[in-house]
Amino acid sequence: MENQDYKILVVDDEPDILEFLSYNLKKEGYTIFTASNGNKAIELANKIHPHLVLLDVMMPEIDGIETCEKLRENPALEKTVIAFLTARGEDYSQVAGFEAGGDDYITKPIKPRVLISRLKALFKRVNWDNDIPEASPKLIEKGDITIDREKYIIYKKKKELVLPKKEFELLLLLSSKPGKVYTREEIFDQVWGENIIVGDRTIDVHIRKLREKIGEKYIKTVKGVGYKFSE
Repeated sequence: MENQDYKILVVDDEPDILEFLSYNLKKEGYTIFTASNGNKAIELANKIHPHLVLLDVMMPEIDGIETCEKLRENPALEKTVIAFLTARGEDYSQVAGFEAGGDDYITKPIKPRVLISRLKALFKRVNWDNDIPEASPKLIEKGDITIDREKYIIYKKKKELVLPKKEFELLLLLSSKPGKVYTREEIFDQVWGENIIVGDRTIDVHIRKLREKIGEKYIKTVKGVGYKFSE
C-alpha cells in the first residue's frame, strides 16, 4: 500500500501535540484524523476504521489503556495497529498497555524521522494487501463447502469440521479467488507471514490434510507454480 492509502488516527488531549504529529504525518502522505479524548477516538475509529491509532496514555475522561480496550472490542478493528504515546517520566506499566491490546509504546517527545520509521515498522507487521478481503461476507459457500470466517469452522455437506488455524487460513485464501493460482511464495507470505521461516514441505503437508478433510477436487496443484481452488 502507498502512504496515502493508510489512515492514521492521532489521539491526544494536547492541541500542540496533535498539530505537530498531524503536520509531520501528512507530510509523509498519510491520511490523518484527530481526536482530543478517548471517547471521541472510539466514536471516530468505529466509523473510519483506521489502519493505525497513535494513542496518548494519560488523558481525561478515559485514559489510553481503557480506550484501547474498547477499540479492541470492535471486530472491524482487529487489524488496526495501536501504538501508545507516553511522556518521559510517566510511570505507566507497558504491560498494562500490551495486555489491553496495544502493539507498541512510543515515548514522546519523539523526532519526526524516528516516529515515521517506527510507524513503517509497525505497518509491516500487518499484511493490509492480503487477498482475503476484510469486508467479505461471514459465510462463504463453495460447492458443498461453507466457510464461516468468524468461527473458523467449515461445513462439508452440512457436517461441521473444525480445522487448525493455518489449515483454515490456507483454505480461506485459496477459496477467496477460485481459479487464481497462488504461488508458494504468496501462500507463505499471506498465511505464515513473510518474516516466519518454515520448512519447504509445510505447505504440502497442509494441502494434503485439507484434501483429506474436504475432498481432492477442490484444491488443484499447478506443477512448478503453486495451488488453486477449483469449485
